[in-house]
Amino acid sequence: MISGGGAASEGTEALNRLLAGIPRDKLPPVHQWNPDFCGDIDMRIGRDGTWYYLGTPIRRKQMVRLFSRVLRHDDDGRYYLVTPVEKLGINVDDAPFLAVELVATGSGRDQILTFRTNVDDAVTADREHPIRVSVDPASGEPSPYVLVRDRLEALINRPVFYQMVELGVVETCGGSDLYGVWSRGEFFPIGQADDLDIGGSSPEQR
Repeated sequence: MISGGGAASEGTEALNRLLAGIPRDKLPPVHQWNPDFCGDIDMRIGRDGTWYYLGTPIRRKQMVRLFSRVLRHDDDGRYYLVTPVEKLGINVDDAPFLAVELVATGSGRDQILTFRTNVDDAVTADREHPIRVSVDPASGEPSPYVLVRDRLEALINRPVFYQMVELGVVETCGGSDLYGVWSRGEFFPIGQADDLDIGGSSPEQR
């Protein structure tokens, strides 16, 4: 359970109610639930995947995993913790998950890339779980992501990004030579093939 006092007690009680209602045996269908919005709570997911409550990191991985199971990214662009009876708003600095491990099998177009997140979800890149790379227009720094589920992405950390880049090949797409990776028969561009910095740039160190 989470403890808190003073002005935080109401939010703490809401979180404890939410924890008690999270199924432990399967991923709940949060996209089917439409409870009333109960307000925002002082919870934040940092860019490095750390969850904070009242400014303090939540160190219990099992608790973080439970919260992650009822996380939802809505049409308004915000993130919520959702149960059948409550909907609580939280802040997310970047992506809600962090990809911390990559296992590659096969080669060429038969290659399969499977990522593990910081909450131990496994996701294989394919048509339903694409990899994308966003480039900061000011710094040119790439931020790579893989879709985990239902508009919830994992930011791919630096070592995993390097590993993924090493598995890349050049393919011609729409008249342009692109450098990217194959997984489950889908090609995911990382950048232009003639961009000499594609292997040297990286996401911010987590």
